[in-house]
Amino acid sequence: MAVSPAPAQEVVFNDYSEDRAAIGQLLFYDPILSGNRNISCATCHHADTFSADALSLGIGEGGKGIGTRRTVADGAIVKRVPRNAPGLWNIGATEFTSFFHDGRVSVSDAYDTGYDSPAEEWLPVGLPNLLAVQALFPLTAQFEMAGNVGENEVIGAVSDRIDGGWPILAKRVRTIPAYGDALVEAFALNRPEDIDIRHIAIALADFMNAEWRSLDAPYDLWLAGQGNLTPAQDRGRMLFFGKGGCASCHSGPLFTDQNFYALALPPFGPGRTRRFDPMPRDVGRMAETDDLDDAYRFRTPSLRNVTLTGPYGHNGAYPTLAGIIRHHADPVAATARWTPELANLPDAPWLASGDFVIRSDAREMARVSAKLDIRPVVLSDAEVADLVAFMGALEGGESRYGRLGVPDAVPSGLAVER
Repeated sequence: MAVSPAPAQEVVFNDYSEDRAAIGQLLFYDPILSGNRNISCATCHHADTFSADALSLGIGEGGKGIGTRRTVADGAIVKRVPRNAPGLWNIGATEFTSFFHDGRVSVSDAYDTGYDSPAEEWLPVGLPNLLAVQALFPLTAQFEMAGNVGENEVIGAVSDRIDGGWPILAKRVRTIPAYGDALVEAFALNRPEDIDIRHIAIALADFMNAEWRSLDAPYDLWLAGQGNLTPAQDRGRMLFFGKGGCASCHSGPLFTDQNFYALALPPFGPGRTRRFDPMPRDVGRMAETDDLDDAYRFRTPSLRNVTLTGPYGHNGAYPTLAGIIRHHADPVAATARWTPELANLPDAPWLASGDFVIRSDAREMARVSAKLDIRPVVLSDAEVADLVAFMGALEGGESRYGRLGVPDAVPSGLAVER
């Protein structure tokens, strides 16, 4: 018999301040936090694309536009963002113990900061929750927001040490009177000079926590006895919690167990691996832990609003939910029949020769296919369709549009991407 999880009302969120969230909204959409002042957090997590970007592997620094309209001038970038931009739904929940596909930001006692992160002991002390920690690292990433070496002072400082760029960004923000005054008031500081990167990170976290909450899906109403599922959704629910085995990983009210699994997803793109590894591959969790057993494992994503945040997989390998479900049902066969045409990549012909080069490495392809943490299951086309229908029952109502939305303008005077 299918067993459903506890009602979503049991989800506990970190506390947040409305004043700080309002500042965070402006900062989230303001390119002032990027090295070259040309990209914001929202570029890859925009309200118009439901907190993701609708691309397999996006263009961060160097591109223009949002979502599938994002373009890049000839030769303007040397690398795509190596992983799919995840949706931000409910990431303010206290149950999240790690962030990023490889979990490289996590709650930990490894350092005195209370967190393990790429900044190690140089992470600022006093960040109140994991979401505030996570907010710091896109700012330091060359191909996301920091820019290429030689282009600006932020990437130059980050190249020396990962925490070097944060004071530069904090000064940029606090010297804009509208930000400086608002942050002083929101954090009860004495003067704008007291503002540092922690206040910016907390404001960003408070915004994301408040903005991207979605617990009003048809499934939630059904659990509460206030609505009905369609016949297809109910069949999909029983498959999800029964024969399909989906709930063994996608468990709880947010439909994630927070763990890491190898699914033999078809590799492509620039990859993300250890610094000394020249191969364009992605070894997943292993790059963080240096444990061979973690090779090709990636964090279980939440399925809330999953219908809105494709493509699917850590590299956006599948454009449809049916495709990623079929992959879960028979990973090795699905990887063997996958074709590059399924990837949604912004046009960049000068990168084309490297986009799928890893697929010509027979040994790497064999390693990916051999590391598998899920068991195949036979699903008919009708059962796949029913599982897709159940995913639709996890799509929020009004909440899917966010709360504060996109600001008309930001205090830096820079353009808000739309």
